[in-house]
Amino acid sequence: MSRAFLSVSDKTGIVEFAKGLTEAGYELLSTGGTKKALEQAGLIVTSVSDVTGFPECLDGRVKTLHPKIHAGILAMRGNTSHMQTLKDLEIEPIDIVVVNLYPFKATIADPNVHLSEAIENIDIGGPTMLRAAAKNWQDVTVVIDSADYGVVLDEIKANGEVSRETKFRLCAKVFEHTAAYDAMINGYLRTITQEKFPEKLTLTFEKQQDLRYGENPHQQAMFYREPLFNQGTLVEAEQLNGKELSFNNINDANGALDALREFDEITVVGAKHANPCGIGSADNLYDAYMKAYECDPVSIYGGIVVTNAKVDKKTAEEMNKTFLEIIVAPDYSADALEVLCAKKNLRVLKLPTISQPLKATAMDMKKVAGGLLVQDINSILLDGEVTCVTQTKPTEAQMADMLFAWKAVKHIKSNGVLVAKNKQTLGIGPGQVSRVWAVEAALERSGVAVKGAVVASDAYFPFADSVGLMAAAGISCIIQPGGSIRDEDSIKACDAAGIAMVFTGLRHFKH
Repeated sequence: MSRAFLSVSDKTGIVEFAKGLTEAGYELLSTGGTKKALEQAGLIVTSVSDVTGFPECLDGRVKTLHPKIHAGILAMRGNTSHMQTLKDLEIEPIDIVVVNLYPFKATIADPNVHLSEAIENIDIGGPTMLRAAAKNWQDVTVVIDSADYGVVLDEIKANGEVSRETKFRLCAKVFEHTAAYDAMINGYLRTITQEKFPEKLTLTFEKQQDLRYGENPHQQAMFYREPLFNQGTLVEAEQLNGKELSFNNINDANGALDALREFDEITVVGAKHANPCGIGSADNLYDAYMKAYECDPVSIYGGIVVTNAKVDKKTAEEMNKTFLEIIVAPDYSADALEVLCAKKNLRVLKLPTISQPLKATAMDMKKVAGGLLVQDINSILLDGEVTCVTQTKPTEAQMADMLFAWKAVKHIKSNGVLVAKNKQTLGIGPGQVSRVWAVEAALERSGVAVKGAVVASDAYFPFADSVGLMAAAGISCIIQPGGSIRDEDSIKACDAAGIAMVFTGLRHFKH
């Protein structure tokens, strides 16, 4: 008689699957809660202890770790020596192994979980059973996912056995699963040891959704999520309207959310091609949106808007006057949602935790050919007090605008320069190979409102020529990191023009 071993923590569909195996002539072996569930359903189940002749011990830690179980799984049916050994030792083969693992992920999802509880939910026997069965995939069908129960039963009913192709697919699925399980354990333990950059970095992600295509239509793409700690990120957002998100939608919206997290007041960030194209802060959402929109009404067309405030009808109606790809907000009034959802393709996302800061352990990763670059997330805005280095000192209002601009410039591509006034970006010069070009682009985009505005630069000015351009445009204040060997040239140029300049001592390259 063929035999199947079943031991699952997730019992979804297990009774129906076991009934199908019984009807196909399989003897059922099981332990603990799975055995109890099957017997309550009226099925005849053989206890593993009856097979091994050894009782479960150590509070259930040792149940299946026995030669009479593992030899039955690992014996290669085409190897006469293996089969003779089974006969000599009176061991029966096991043909199907159905196991899923202790709920480690669910356990550590509780922020208050104690280390001892987490450790207790590290499965030992389960992965061992799975790996043994997967290693002997030609002879043993291994099932880790209830979604595969139907396929296995259908093939047994149709052909009397599971196909080689299905067995190999299930084998690969097991090693994928156990690798992710171990990586999750390793990741959790690293949060306790606080080892940021271990000798071996093992990461795991879970598929969130298939994407229509990648950056371009000829590229395939998927969206994966980290298993835990996703508050405030797009993987937690609920889509209320519109087409499925694309690769570029997700990448661009993620950049916009990064910028939004810098602001405590009501703020709107408009983004295009992974760069902010307008940022505005105000006492109410409508005004904040208009500030962001008016910064660059052309670039925001086909762009993304994110905000940390509940969207009202008046703002929704204003948003609907231009073509937007995505809106992300913590909530929407019912009438605002009605307005926005009138556009069937507009992607409307609700993210209640939108203002949640990222975990301190979060990492920034960039894949390069043949390797992976890993760094801390750029979670620091200022490292101490800013220092005024010019004869002209900024007013309180100008300092507020400079800090607003400093938050914004942190999230545009380097070389990045940004002009702002009254907590509104006026002109943005992102991603230039020359800082002078970035200054020129930002000033040009600012129009007549540039006079009296402030400028923020993500890194120092290597020469005084940038200050000359700003002085000619009527800029009143500059905030920049400082640190150039030619800082004194820029300071003198500011003093000559009556411009206040402050150094932060901290740069914000974004590549």
